[in-house]
Amino acid sequence: MFQTALTDAQARIAGFLTDTMAQLGSDRVAEGMRYATNGGKRLRGFLALESAALFDVAPEQAIHAAAAVECLHAYSLVHDDLPCMDDDDLRRGQPTVHVKWDEPTAVLVGDALQCFAFELLAAPSAGDADQRIELVRSLARASGAQGMVLGQAQDIAAETAGAMLDLDQITELQGNKTGALIEWPAHAGAILGRADPAPLRHYARAIGLAFQIADDILDVEGDADLAGKALRKDADAGKATFVSLLGLDGAKARARTLVEEAETALAPFGKRGETLKALARYIIARDR
Repeated sequence: MFQTALTDAQARIAGFLTDTMAQLGSDRVAEGMRYATNGGKRLRGFLALESAALFDVAPEQAIHAAAAVECLHAYSLVHDDLPCMDDDDLRRGQPTVHVKWDEPTAVLVGDALQCFAFELLAAPSAGDADQRIELVRSLARASGAQGMVLGQAQDIAAETAGAMLDLDQITELQGNKTGALIEWPAHAGAILGRADPAPLRHYARAIGLAFQIADDILDVEGDADLAGKALRKDADAGKATFVSLLGLDGAKARARTLVEEAETALAPFGKRGETLKALARYIIARDR
Protein backbone atom coordinates (compact mmCIF):
# COMPACT_ATOMS: atom_id res chain seq x y z
CA MET A 1 0.00 0.00 0.00
CA PHE A 2 2.77 2.45 0.92
CA GLN A 3 4.77 1.77 -2.22
CA THR A 4 1.66 2.22 -4.36
CA ALA A 5 0.89 5.52 -2.66
CA LEU A 6 4.47 6.72 -3.13
CA THR A 7 4.53 5.69 -6.80
CA ASP A 8 1.20 7.45 -7.40
CA ALA A 9 2.48 10.61 -5.72
CA GLN A 10 5.69 10.55 -7.74
CA ALA A 11 3.69 10.32 -10.96
CA ARG A 12 1.31 13.08 -9.87
CA ILE A 13 4.16 15.43 -8.99
CA ALA A 14 6.04 14.63 -12.20
CA GLY A 15 2.93 15.29 -14.29
CA PHE A 16 2.23 18.58 -12.53
CA LEU A 17 5.81 19.77 -13.02
CA THR A 18 5.70 18.80 -16.69
CA ASP A 19 2.49 20.75 -17.19
CA THR A 20 3.53 23.86 -15.26
CA MET A 21 7.04 23.97 -16.75
CA ALA A 22 5.66 23.76 -20.28
CA GLN A 23 5.25 27.54 -20.14
CA LEU A 24 9.00 28.02 -19.64
CA GLY A 25 10.05 27.34 -23.22
CA SER A 26 13.11 25.41 -24.35
CA ASP A 27 16.11 27.60 -23.55
CA ARG A 28 19.05 26.19 -21.61
CA VAL A 29 17.81 27.31 -18.18
CA ALA A 30 14.33 25.87 -18.74
CA GLU A 31 15.81 22.59 -19.94
CA GLY A 32 18.09 22.54 -16.91
CA MET A 33 15.12 23.07 -14.59
CA ARG A 34 13.33 20.08 -16.10
CA TYR A 35 16.50 18.01 -15.94
CA ALA A 36 17.16 18.86 -12.28
CA THR A 37 13.62 18.01 -11.17
CA ASN A 38 13.45 14.74 -13.08
CA GLY A 39 13.54 11.57 -10.99
CA GLY A 40 14.43 11.28 -7.35
CA LYS A 41 12.42 9.80 -4.50
CA ARG A 42 10.13 12.85 -4.15
CA LEU A 43 9.70 12.09 -0.44
CA ARG A 44 9.23 15.76 0.42
CA GLY A 45 6.44 16.17 -2.11
CA PHE A 46 4.89 12.90 -0.96
CA LEU A 47 4.94 14.19 2.61
CA ALA A 48 3.12 17.37 1.55
CA LEU A 49 0.40 15.38 -0.19
CA GLU A 50 -0.03 12.86 2.62
CA SER A 51 -0.02 15.42 5.44
CA ALA A 52 -2.65 17.46 3.60
CA ALA A 53 -4.73 14.31 3.04
CA LEU A 54 -5.00 13.88 6.81
CA PHE A 55 -7.27 16.93 6.75
CA ASP A 56 -9.14 16.04 3.54
CA VAL A 57 -7.39 18.74 1.51
CA ALA A 58 -7.99 18.14 -2.20
CA PRO A 59 -4.93 16.74 -3.99
CA GLU A 60 -5.39 19.41 -6.68
CA GLN A 61 -4.68 22.02 -4.01
CA ALA A 62 -1.92 20.20 -2.13
CA ILE A 63 0.02 19.44 -5.32
CA HIS A 64 1.27 23.05 -5.39
CA ALA A 65 3.05 22.63 -2.06
CA ALA A 66 4.35 19.21 -3.11
CA ALA A 67 5.82 20.50 -6.38
CA ALA A 68 7.16 23.66 -4.74
CA VAL A 69 9.21 21.78 -2.15
CA GLU A 70 10.55 19.47 -4.86
CA CYS A 71 11.70 22.50 -6.88
CA LEU A 72 13.26 24.07 -3.81
CA HIS A 73 15.02 20.82 -2.96
CA ALA A 74 16.25 20.42 -6.54
CA TYR A 75 17.67 23.97 -6.50
CA SER A 76 19.57 23.16 -3.31
CA LEU A 77 21.06 20.05 -4.90
CA VAL A 78 22.09 21.87 -8.09
CA HIS A 79 23.97 24.46 -6.06
CA ASP A 80 25.32 21.94 -3.55
CA ASP A 81 26.85 19.93 -6.41
CA LEU A 82 28.83 22.92 -7.73
CA PRO A 83 32.65 22.87 -7.57
CA CYS A 84 32.61 25.70 -5.01
CA MET A 85 30.43 23.56 -2.71
CA ASP A 86 30.59 19.73 -2.64
CA ASP A 87 31.94 19.39 -6.20
CA ASP A 88 29.91 16.35 -7.28
CA ASP A 89 29.76 14.98 -10.82
CA LEU A 90 26.81 12.61 -10.33
CA ARG A 91 23.27 13.14 -9.05
CA ARG A 92 20.37 10.68 -9.34
CA GLY A 93 22.52 8.54 -11.60
CA GLN A 94 23.08 11.34 -14.12
CA PRO A 95 25.72 14.04 -14.64
CA THR A 96 25.12 17.02 -12.39
CA VAL A 97 23.80 20.19 -14.05
CA HIS A 98 27.16 21.97 -14.12
CA VAL A 99 28.76 18.90 -15.70
CA LYS A 100 26.04 18.49 -18.34
CA TRP A 101 26.09 22.21 -19.19
CA ASP A 102 28.41 24.54 -17.26
CA GLU A 103 28.71 26.32 -13.91
CA PRO A 104 26.93 29.58 -14.87
CA THR A 105 23.99 27.57 -16.22
CA ALA A 106 23.84 25.54 -13.01
CA VAL A 107 23.76 28.70 -10.89
CA LEU A 108 20.95 30.14 -13.00
CA VAL A 109 19.00 26.85 -13.03
CA GLY A 110 19.13 26.79 -9.23
CA ASP A 111 18.07 30.43 -9.00
CA ALA A 112 15.17 29.84 -11.39
CA LEU A 113 13.97 26.73 -9.53
CA GLN A 114 13.91 28.66 -6.29
CA CYS A 115 11.79 31.39 -7.87
CA PHE A 116 9.52 28.84 -9.53
CA ALA A 117 8.80 27.19 -6.18
CA PHE A 118 7.32 30.40 -4.83
CA GLU A 119 5.45 31.03 -8.07
CA LEU A 120 3.71 27.68 -7.59
CA LEU A 121 2.73 28.55 -4.02
CA ALA A 122 1.37 31.95 -5.08
CA ALA A 123 -1.04 30.44 -7.64
CA PRO A 124 -4.72 31.00 -6.74
CA SER A 125 -5.39 27.25 -6.78
CA ALA A 126 -2.77 26.70 -4.05
CA GLY A 127 -5.11 28.04 -1.36
CA ASP A 128 -6.81 31.17 -0.18
CA ALA A 129 -4.79 34.36 0.27
CA ASP A 130 -3.92 33.73 3.92
CA GLN A 131 -2.84 30.15 3.20
CA ARG A 132 -0.69 31.19 0.27
CA ILE A 133 1.04 33.92 2.26
CA GLU A 134 1.78 31.49 5.09
CA LEU A 135 3.03 28.82 2.69
CA VAL A 136 5.39 31.32 1.04
CA ARG A 137 6.56 32.77 4.37
CA SER A 138 7.20 29.40 5.98
CA LEU A 139 9.02 27.94 2.97
CA ALA A 140 11.21 31.03 2.71
CA ARG A 141 12.15 30.61 6.36
CA ALA A 142 12.77 26.86 6.05
CA SER A 143 14.99 27.27 3.00
CA GLY A 144 16.87 30.45 3.89
CA ALA A 145 19.17 31.87 6.54
CA GLN A 146 17.18 30.24 9.34
CA GLY A 147 16.97 26.83 7.68
CA MET A 148 18.61 25.01 4.80
CA VAL A 149 21.04 27.77 3.77
CA LEU A 150 22.10 28.18 7.40
CA GLY A 151 22.83 24.46 7.56
CA GLN A 152 24.89 24.65 4.37
CA ALA A 153 26.86 27.57 5.83
CA GLN A 154 27.44 25.68 9.08
CA ASP A 155 28.70 22.69 7.11
CA ILE A 156 31.11 24.81 5.05
CA ALA A 157 32.35 26.65 8.15
CA ALA A 158 33.10 23.38 9.94
CA GLU A 159 34.90 21.95 6.92
CA THR A 160 36.90 25.15 6.34
CA ALA A 161 37.96 25.31 9.98
CA GLY A 162 38.79 21.62 10.05
CA ALA A 163 36.57 21.33 13.12
CA MET A 164 35.25 17.97 14.28
CA LEU A 165 31.69 18.66 15.40
CA ASP A 166 30.18 16.94 18.42
CA LEU A 167 26.80 15.19 18.41
CA ASP A 168 24.78 18.26 19.42
CA GLN A 169 26.47 20.39 16.76
CA ILE A 170 25.99 17.87 13.95
CA THR A 171 22.36 17.39 15.02
CA GLU A 172 21.77 21.15 14.81
CA LEU A 173 23.58 21.42 11.47
CA GLN A 174 21.66 18.59 9.85
CA GLY A 175 18.38 19.79 11.37
CA ASN A 176 18.90 22.95 9.33
CA LYS A 177 20.58 21.55 6.21
CA THR A 178 18.34 18.51 5.70
CA GLY A 179 15.59 18.59 8.30
CA ALA A 180 14.10 22.00 7.55
CA LEU A 181 12.95 21.00 4.06
CA ILE A 182 11.50 17.77 5.43
CA GLU A 183 9.67 19.55 8.22
CA TRP A 184 8.17 22.16 5.88
CA PRO A 185 5.90 19.89 3.76
CA ALA A 186 4.39 18.42 6.93
CA HIS A 187 3.79 21.97 8.17
CA ALA A 188 2.30 22.84 4.79
CA GLY A 189 -0.29 20.07 5.17
CA ALA A 190 -1.38 21.58 8.47
CA ILE A 191 -1.58 25.06 6.92
CA LEU A 192 -3.79 23.77 4.13
CA GLY A 193 -5.91 21.84 6.63
CA ARG A 194 -6.16 24.82 9.01
CA ALA A 195 -4.95 22.51 11.77
CA ASP A 196 -2.53 22.55 14.69
CA PRO A 197 0.90 21.84 13.14
CA ALA A 198 2.50 20.57 16.37
CA PRO A 199 1.97 16.79 15.88
CA LEU A 200 3.18 16.88 12.27
CA ARG A 201 6.14 19.08 13.16
CA HIS A 202 7.18 16.60 15.85
CA TYR A 203 6.81 13.77 13.35
CA ALA A 204 8.75 15.59 10.65
CA ARG A 205 11.61 16.61 12.94
CA ALA A 206 12.07 12.97 13.90
CA ILE A 207 12.02 11.66 10.33
CA GLY A 208 14.24 14.51 9.13
CA LEU A 209 16.97 13.49 11.54
CA ALA A 210 16.37 9.81 10.77
CA PHE A 211 16.75 10.62 7.06
CA GLN A 212 20.18 12.15 7.57
CA ILE A 213 21.32 9.28 9.79
CA ALA A 214 20.17 6.87 7.07
CA ASP A 215 22.18 8.88 4.52
CA ASP A 216 25.26 8.64 6.73
CA ILE A 217 24.75 4.87 7.02
CA LEU A 218 24.32 4.58 3.24
CA ASP A 219 27.53 6.53 2.76
CA VAL A 220 29.29 3.68 4.56
CA GLU A 221 27.28 0.63 3.50
CA GLY A 222 25.53 1.75 0.33
CA ASP A 223 25.99 0.88 -3.33
CA ALA A 224 26.97 3.90 -5.43
CA ASP A 225 25.12 2.53 -8.47
CA LEU A 226 21.88 2.28 -6.50
CA ALA A 227 22.42 5.61 -4.74
CA GLY A 228 23.12 7.36 -8.04
CA LYS A 229 25.82 9.51 -6.45
CA ALA A 230 29.33 9.25 -5.05
CA LEU A 231 29.60 7.61 -1.64
CA ARG A 232 32.14 7.61 1.20
CA LYS A 233 33.14 11.22 0.51
CA ASP A 234 32.47 12.31 4.11
CA ALA A 235 34.67 9.58 5.57
CA ASP A 236 37.44 10.35 3.08
CA ALA A 237 37.24 14.03 4.03
CA GLY A 238 37.29 13.26 7.76
CA LYS A 239 33.93 14.98 8.35
CA ALA A 240 31.87 14.26 11.44
CA THR A 241 28.78 12.19 10.72
CA PHE A 242 26.31 10.31 12.88
CA VAL A 243 28.18 7.11 12.02
CA SER A 244 31.57 8.55 12.99
CA LEU A 245 30.14 9.87 16.26
CA LEU A 246 27.83 7.01 17.23
CA GLY A 247 29.34 4.08 15.39
CA LEU A 248 27.44 2.10 12.78
CA ASP A 249 25.33 0.13 15.26
CA GLY A 250 24.69 3.20 17.38
CA ALA A 251 23.55 5.21 14.36
CA LYS A 252 21.15 2.44 13.32
CA ALA A 253 19.74 2.26 16.85
CA ARG A 254 19.26 6.05 16.95
CA ALA A 255 17.45 5.95 13.60
CA ARG A 256 15.08 3.25 14.88
CA THR A 257 14.34 5.31 18.00
CA LEU A 258 13.52 8.34 15.86
CA VAL A 259 11.11 6.28 13.77
CA GLU A 260 9.37 5.20 16.96
CA GLU A 261 9.12 8.86 18.02
CA ALA A 262 7.65 9.75 14.63
CA GLU A 263 5.05 7.01 14.87
CA THR A 264 4.07 8.13 18.36
CA ALA A 265 3.62 11.71 17.13
CA LEU A 266 0.98 10.47 14.66
CA ALA A 267 -1.20 8.97 17.38
CA PRO A 268 -3.81 11.78 17.16
CA PHE A 269 -4.58 10.72 13.57
CA GLY A 270 -5.29 7.07 14.30
CA LYS A 271 -5.42 4.81 11.27
CA ARG A 272 -5.24 7.81 8.95
CA GLY A 273 -1.59 8.16 9.88
CA GLU A 274 -0.58 4.68 8.73
CA THR A 275 0.91 5.82 5.43
CA LEU A 276 3.06 8.42 7.17
CA LYS A 277 4.19 5.76 9.65
CA ALA A 278 5.20 3.60 6.70
CA LEU A 279 7.13 6.57 5.26
CA ALA A 280 9.11 6.85 8.51
CA ARG A 281 10.04 3.16 8.32
CA TYR A 282 10.92 3.47 4.62
CA ILE A 283 13.29 6.35 5.29
CA ILE A 284 15.68 4.18 7.31
CA ALA A 285 15.24 1.04 5.19
CA ARG A 286 15.91 2.62 1.75
CA ASP A 287 18.95 1.72 -0.35
CA ARG A 288 19.32 5.06 -2.16
